[in-house]
Amino acid sequence: MTVRAPASSTTGMSRLLGQTDVLLAAGIIVIVGMMIIPLPPALLDLLLTLNIAASVIVLLVAVYTNEPLKFSVFPSLLLITTLFRLALNVSTSRLILLQADAGSVVESFGDFVVGGNLVVGIVVFLILVIIQFVVITNGAGRVAEVAARFTLDAMPGKQMAIDADLNAGLIDEHQARERRKAIGQEADFYGAMDGASKFVKGDAIAGIIIIVINIIGGLGIGVLQQGTSASDALNIYATLTVGDGLVSQLPALLISTATGIIVTRAAGETNLGSQMFSQMTVQARPLYVAGAMLTIFGMMPGLPKLPFFMVAGISAGGGYLITRSQKSEQLAALAAIPIAEPEPEQLGPQQVIQMMNIDPLEVEVGYGLIPIVDEQAGGGLLRRITMIRRQLALELGVVLPTVRVRDNLQHAPNAYVVKLRGVEIARGTLQPGQFLAMDPGTAEGDVPGIETQEPAFGLPARWITPAYRERAELLGYTVVDAESVLATHLTELVKRFAPDLLSRQDTQNLLENLRGEYPALVEDLVPTTLTVGEVQEVLQNLLSERVSIRDLVTICETLATQGRVTRDIDLLTEYARAALARQISRQYADDSGTLHVITVGPRTEDEIALAIQQGDHGSQVALAPWQVQRLIGVVSTEVERVAGAGRDPIVLCSSRIRLAFRRLLERRLPNVVVLSFAEVTPQTVVESVGNIEVNVGNEALHR
Repeated sequence: MTVRAPASSTTGMSRLLGQTDVLLAAGIIVIVGMMIIPLPPALLDLLLTLNIAASVIVLLVAVYTNEPLKFSVFPSLLLITTLFRLALNVSTSRLILLQADAGSVVESFGDFVVGGNLVVGIVVFLILVIIQFVVITNGAGRVAEVAARFTLDAMPGKQMAIDADLNAGLIDEHQARERRKAIGQEADFYGAMDGASKFVKGDAIAGIIIIVINIIGGLGIGVLQQGTSASDALNIYATLTVGDGLVSQLPALLISTATGIIVTRAAGETNLGSQMFSQMTVQARPLYVAGAMLTIFGMMPGLPKLPFFMVAGISAGGGYLITRSQKSEQLAALAAIPIAEPEPEQLGPQQVIQMMNIDPLEVEVGYGLIPIVDEQAGGGLLRRITMIRRQLALELGVVLPTVRVRDNLQHAPNAYVVKLRGVEIARGTLQPGQFLAMDPGTAEGDVPGIETQEPAFGLPARWITPAYRERAELLGYTVVDAESVLATHLTELVKRFAPDLLSRQDTQNLLENLRGEYPALVEDLVPTTLTVGEVQEVLQNLLSERVSIRDLVTICETLATQGRVTRDIDLLTEYARAALARQISRQYADDSGTLHVITVGPRTEDEIALAIQQGDHGSQVALAPWQVQRLIGVVSTEVERVAGAGRDPIVLCSSRIRLAFRRLLERRLPNVVVLSFAEVTPQTVVESVGNIEVNVGNEALHR
């Protein structure tokens, strides 16, 4: 059974969308003309009502906008609304001074607010101006200024992240251009908001000046030209001026509030008119609410009903058209979707909640691998996982969460899939009853088998039958069974994704365990100096480079000391690494205590240091893609040469560039270890087996 959309036409809306640029240009010309051409009081009433409605809609759109870039036309819209409001001020001032009559809206606002007491009306007007100018406008301007500065400061880091993804092949050139365009639009939006906030401040000042000019001019015209008494002239012109000020300042206050909302939470590909119309009419709810509010205004005693009810009807009608158009689009999208039949057995709420739970680590196996999991059938995978948990606790200092092993008939019989929080991170294929023979590069012969690749390290290997096991070992192959292959793969995955497995609750458990022996240390650290989340981020940074956090006492003492100076996670991580210098040196030194490293030349290090910038993602090397390519090419050559000699590639550099240099290399050369001199103990013998010396081409930085 299918649902068919009713035949409806949206061509009228499409034609209107295509003409919004013309309507916008005509509207701006009309606004400028209002400052010159006198307007009749009836038309002025309608325009003043329209100004109130527009300010309400802008405020509600700002409230319902989730991201600032979805309302990217706001700076231009702010300028247009300010210009429209000032044009209305000029028109009302002309009518007040020439005819002592600015229409029913101004007169009603003046009589309603003043209430027979002119001083009260002036005080209320001044209070509104002070609220707008001192509180909202200044606050919004300050927020816009700070947001613009931080957005511009973050641009180099974001650009560098895009270049890194492009160099790593994660995105193509088209995607990189789109991301750079989005970054530019964001910077343009916040820069425009910084300037546009000055419009609101200038409008508030202009409101005060206009009311003073109108009162003084009205007194002069009434007393000197018309011969009325000063009290009568003051009563007439001051009442109208206060009404005019209130009618103008109420929308100005709403717009100022919208400015504050939009800068505390930026552009499209079409013209400004299309952007404004489409973004202002994305949701029908603001138009409905605005129509309801205008209806309430029209029902107030003394206010003209026709303009309020007219604009309220237009607003509600627009909301209805938008709702109808959206429903038509939704029905059209669902036209060919079959309706699913209800299941015979319905799940209860408790069962549904249980289905939502996600295991931290999960291994799914095909039915052919069930024997290696089932202990009754002789499988030892579960015992291997227990050993892995013990091994990781000793090596990395983390407690591996429960690993759920289950069968999945959707997989191939001999396939397995490893999932991290419900998302697949690796898969492989085993041959139960056979052995995996891996050639470490020193094998002196060949054995028959099925060609494959070792899943953990990507080494060339082959599956062999038990009859060829002894022969393969004699020839120099490393031979392991299927359970060991899966266990080794799982171990390497856990080491690789250890930062993601370390949750905040796990960090809290580690601290509570430490509190038993070192209560003063833990109380001094959490929450006095740092939060549990900040400690978690430092531990995750250490684990991401496979630095063991087993010596938690040293790490916490360092954080408790340095956390009083800075809360920068990257800097705290570097302090922790320096405190773990003995552990790190021992981890990468050979049996004789010698550390074989690739050093970074002084010129290259200086150029990298000059290119380091602080961004949203910490320290990054802001180099052009071709400069990064040249640098990584030289590093790759040295790494391959050292790895070919049978040594682990370790790069040694100064502390000022270590973290940024590591982040530059981690996508292309993830297995390269980058150490700083602060992480090498004086007792460690350092032997240079290579040198990175390349002219990055960053002479502009030197200038």
